Amino acid sequence: MQRLYDFLRRHPTGVDSFWAVVLFGMTALGLVTEASQEARDPGVMAALLALVQCVVVALRRRAPEQMLLLSAGGGLVQLITDNDVMVANFAMLVIIYTVAARDVTWARRFALGGGLVAAPLSQLRWHEDNGTGAVGTVLLTGFMIVPFLLAWVLGDSLRTRRAYFAQLEERAARLEREREAQAKVAVAAERARIARELHDVVAHNVSVMVVQADGAAYVMDQAPDQAKKALETISGTGRQALAEMRRLLGVLRTGEPAEGGEYVPQPDVEQIDDLVSQCREAGLTVDFKVEGTPRPLPSGVELTAYRIVQEALTNTRKHGGPNAGASVRIVYFDDGLGLLVEDDGKGAPHELYEDGGADGRGHGLIGMRERVGMVGGTLDAGPRPGGGFRISALLPLKPAH
Repeated sequence: MQRLYDFLRRHPTGVDSFWAVVLFGMTALGLVTEASQEARDPGVMAALLALVQCVVVALRRRAPEQMLLLSAGGGLVQLITDNDVMVANFAMLVIIYTVAARDVTWARRFALGGGLVAAPLSQLRWHEDNGTGAVGTVLLTGFMIVPFLLAWVLGDSLRTRRAYFAQLEERAARLEREREAQAKVAVAAERARIARELHDVVAHNVSVMVVQADGAAYVMDQAPDQAKKALETISGTGRQALAEMRRLLGVLRTGEPAEGGEYVPQPDVEQIDDLVSQCREAGLTVDFKVEGTPRPLPSGVELTAYRIVQEALTNTRKHGGPNAGASVRIVYFDDGLGLLVEDDGKGAPHELYEDGGADGRGHGLIGMRERVGMVGGTLDAGPRPGGGFRISALLPLKPAH
């Protein structure tokens, strides 16, 4: 059934032609019946006029304005040649409806005017005295005008509805484009912010290498052991800096922070305890536990872990409600660091964690995904089965290639 419906939608002229044939057949049957009752020939002119109106029905959607004029011309010829109203005149209602549903102003006005004068002209040409007088004739004429007005009103309503839906579709498309643009801006801004933060990490590593190199050159002859130790430090720091750069290349833009900016040491995993304390002082109940053996981690992993916990607790305060509580778990694995932040609040709206946020919102989760992606980790964010929100991340200690 659906295939038949789709086929009919793809061939509107064929459907109209079918109904035109049906209309012509009904008209011909009516003319033959009337001729047999009155013992007269229906006439070639009547058949031609019926054919004209049926052509109007067949081509009404392919050339509506032209068919409107053809139908009006056929009606005038019908008046002049004194061919009485026939079934094929139903095509006038069809073409009035079709033209009223379009945005061609002159055609819509012409169709309305033609519909208003069709019935009075018909009454004047083929008036029959039925004993009701002038009042009865006026009432009958008004009654005959109603179908023409109804056809025009239905077409105009369809035109208004189409325009309304077209406006809704255009608005939805515009909002979708704006949402995508806002999401891109949010990602670009987050990448720039991460670049500024990690600039300190790279600059620190390079500074250490420069200081150690100067020291090694100074004590090379007097204290070879100290020089050797300094070179080992330079080697280790250089490898760590290269690992950081491999994670960032192709992800962060090349823009530098503004000159004269003030740089501060970046937070690490050990400072998460201070972050939790700050949240507790702000009124948020937080259960904090560390599992495994704490040990130094690459600077990028340290910073990413801190920022994820910070953003998760911020989201709990924003979306969890006044009585929400949170729990933070940090697990040191042999080859990575695991983070689990959960709360028992009402959770964030669905659009904030699906598809990177909707309508420009959800920037924090976009930033989390960007950070975790840079260190080659995985992130899972979404509602908990029992209520609240859950963020789980696994940060590998090996460099991301």
